[in-house]
Amino acid sequence: MPSTKFLAPVANTRLVRKAADAALLRYSHYRTVQLDQMDAGAVQHATLMRLVRKARRTRFGRDHDFSRIGSVADYQARVHVRDYEWFWNTYWKSAYPNLDDVTWPGKIPYYALSSGTTSGATKYIPVSWDMVRSNKKAAFTTTSLFRYTNPTAKLFTGKFFFLGGSTDLRKQPDGSLAGDLSGIAAKELYEFLRPYTFPPAELTLIADWEEKVRRFAELSAREPITALSGVPAWMYVLFSRLKEVTGKSTVAEVWPDLRLVIHGGTKFDPYRDLFKKEIGSDLVKFCEVYPCSEGFIATEDPRYQLLRIVPDHDVFFEFIPFEDFDERGHLKQNPTRHTLANVEIGVQYAVVITSCAGVWSYLVGDTVAFEKRNPPLIRFTGRTKYFLSAFGEHLISEEVEKAVTHAATVCGVNALDFHVGPVFPSQPGKPGHHLYLIEFADRTPDTSRFAKEIDEELTRINEDYGPHRVGDLAMLVPEVRVVKRGGFAAWMKAREKYGGQNKVPRMDNSGALTKDMTTWFAEHGSI
Repeated sequence: MPSTKFLAPVANTRLVRKAADAALLRYSHYRTVQLDQMDAGAVQHATLMRLVRKARRTRFGRDHDFSRIGSVADYQARVHVRDYEWFWNTYWKSAYPNLDDVTWPGKIPYYALSSGTTSGATKYIPVSWDMVRSNKKAAFTTTSLFRYTNPTAKLFTGKFFFLGGSTDLRKQPDGSLAGDLSGIAAKELYEFLRPYTFPPAELTLIADWEEKVRRFAELSAREPITALSGVPAWMYVLFSRLKEVTGKSTVAEVWPDLRLVIHGGTKFDPYRDLFKKEIGSDLVKFCEVYPCSEGFIATEDPRYQLLRIVPDHDVFFEFIPFEDFDERGHLKQNPTRHTLANVEIGVQYAVVITSCAGVWSYLVGDTVAFEKRNPPLIRFTGRTKYFLSAFGEHLISEEVEKAVTHAATVCGVNALDFHVGPVFPSQPGKPGHHLYLIEFADRTPDTSRFAKEIDEELTRINEDYGPHRVGDLAMLVPEVRVVKRGGFAAWMKAREKYGGQNKVPRMDNSGALTKDMTTWFAEHGSI
């Protein structure tokens, strides 16, 4: 990280801000060259051995004979792939909140609360001091890759706007704190960086998200914002509020120094053109990040415009071919486990991580595909339980996202958010179909045409989908129903999943969630 000793005394002066930006630029060159020269496989092997040695005296380390592990193969033979439920029920539940020396040595100071995108149940993810440092390093890596490729885009001359969840952390009986990951990050922010960030702490504690975003817009309009990060859906709401309170027609008119928008959590493709229009400046660059509560996974390298896995953040990665999962998204016995040293290009993998917070061969639930092995470049393809195969069509999240984006482009509209699931046959001889619930940003398209474009694009990109659509024998043409503006937000609010890092569930293979949404929208006049 760049030297910070000279930043504290007069943090708001122009001279210090220029010096800080120059220091960041120097560090960006150093960090990028370091990554480019890195042997990812060797670094990952050393990372795993270091994690194993450090945790050998924990309860998990003793149970899995960590003292005898000397290679990746030894580790994989002793530690099976597990999910959150297994860790919670086997190691964490009985000891929570005092997980000291259970799966990671020392005191666990924080727990990141996560609903999980598929299960809906609250998860309590341990965040160790080592993980706090890992996440800070990841933030600097993201900024470094951006500054290396955009050396004139000064960031410290203004403020970083973090549009995250609540920073209100609840104290646990053992003194640890639990809450949103963004709240943990805000609390652990380097003191020398606070003058360069927005919003102030008192605003982040507002519980009502509509009120919070309105206040964010009012106050940030007076600030020299140079960078913004958040979930795309909420950034779009912020843009609307920002223009309302200022009377400006574009975001760039309000924040002329804005140069970087960092997004994550959902596919950005449906938002890209919309954001360009809302911001109104070609000087603003978009950067994707791939964090999760269990550990930071990847960040976009602007030189490739792809996510780059960062091997030296004290997180060890494994990758399981998606074919090792059954039709319900459950992992089969004895799956193949690849590392960064032997992954294959173009194969869809489930992501498994071992971290410096005490998760060991932990199934995150996401799927990715590698575009390049050196450097390790990936694209996010979906979730292990986010797929559609109710009728044998075998669609993954990435394909559905592409089809919706394609249909929106052809029809000249912007899809803000959507959900899709199966509608099963209700009478003999009539096949089922997919139901798309879509909220549009501006005008509403011809839904029949929109559905036709989705159908044709899925037929083109998925070899299993087309045969199921032939003659309407196995599956009918998709149905598109328009959700009124604000409908998804109201549904999320009704389920106490509103704002922050919460996201609309995009896919539902069972049809139950789709039915629940449709019924709720109809009862509340949203469709």
